[in-house]
Amino acid sequence: DVQLVESGGGSVQAGGSLRLSCVASGYTFGRGCVAWFRQAPGKEREAVASIYTGGGSIDYDDSVKGRFTISQDIAKNTVDLQMTSLQPEDTAMYYCAAAIGRVPDIQDPSWYSVWGQGTQVTVS
Repeated sequence: DVQLVESGGGSVQAGGSLRLSCVASGYTFGRGCVAWFRQAPGKEREAVASIYTGGGSIDYDDSVKGRFTISQDIAKNTVDLQMTSLQPEDTAMYYCAAAIGRVPDIQDPSWYSVWGQGTQVTVS
């Protein structure tokens, strides 16, 4: 059974930091794409960071550039998202998603076949 499980969410004050982790079970992050999405109430799901696992490229949404860092730990089979200088507008449910191979449109959730259950981030 393939699963992605996120952890690390919580409540922080503006300017604080959190580190989200996405661990895969029954699945190895091979030569594919893993992205962190977020969805705030009443808003569309948006990809904030993505990484091509196996040593590929990294991309960030403009809203998080310079504040968020996505990274892969091959030994632990995890993809983490380090978030710094958090602002209230970063408040959302954060999801980890994985796709096999290249993704034509990082922002399109339909390209990702495996999703985690989400972890809530609240910034006040």
